[in-house]
Amino acid sequence: MKDLKVIGNDKVTAIGMGTWGIGGKEIPDYSRDKEAVEALRFGIELGINLIDTAEFYGAGHSEELVGEAIKPYDRDELFIVSKVWPTHFGYESAKKAARASAKRLGTYIDLYLLHWPVSDFRKIEETLHALEDLVDEGLIRYIGVSNFDLELLKRSQEAMRKYEIVVNQVKYSLMDRTAEETGLLDYMKREKITLMAYTPLEKGILARNKCLAEIGKKYNKTAAQVALNYLIWEENVVAIPKALKKEHIGENFGAMGWRLSKEDRKKARMCV
Repeated sequence: MKDLKVIGNDKVTAIGMGTWGIGGKEIPDYSRDKEAVEALRFGIELGINLIDTAEFYGAGHSEELVGEAIKPYDRDELFIVSKVWPTHFGYESAKKAARASAKRLGTYIDLYLLHWPVSDFRKIEETLHALEDLVDEGLIRYIGVSNFDLELLKRSQEAMRKYEIVVNQVKYSLMDRTAEETGLLDYMKREKITLMAYTPLEKGILARNKCLAEIGKKYNKTAAQVALNYLIWEENVVAIPKALKKEHIGENFGAMGWRLSKEDRKKARMCV
């Protein structure tokens, strides 16, 4: 059962597919291309429409794999996210990077993020303004940031001239609730900014948590599904667990379409 959230004016599945490490990490890895494409297509067939990638992943190869995976499908039914690496921040270099990403993907980009903050805010501001112009050009549709804390997010919002920041992608899981503790999540909820949670299963640690598995029995769900449902319980949160193995994608899909009770959600916090 699909479980939809809103980004801008679009509806996306509450669970997406993350591609960090698919196609390589800092350098390309072509050894599992077929498996990666098949896994992404499996997720799309299930009904997952949100796919997250970045120019940094596999030095662009992850974007190429996403582009290959989506070829058989109606592009307008999918929501593709990519990111510009800090070395490409700046007005002209950000535009060049976005065009290169779009070429590797073979399509426009629904949501384009600044991947990591830098100390020179002028570079962030120039990049945001470049992205606004790319929206006007039709190369990207929405603008977001990644790994921005509360103050930097506010400052970036103030720097926008024509469009709004619609997403902040941050690390968020039952084990890392910094977004809750710093007030970032509540602020983003008030501002109608979607929090896109990466590493939501802490590289499999939460999937093996016996306490979460015990909570899951009540819902006929696994520990991983409980950990993901904890996140998407929040109205403005989507999660992007890694998508390489079909069995994991199927399990992630099963985290949608239901909700933990408030009591069980509190219990889940005590499991870590």
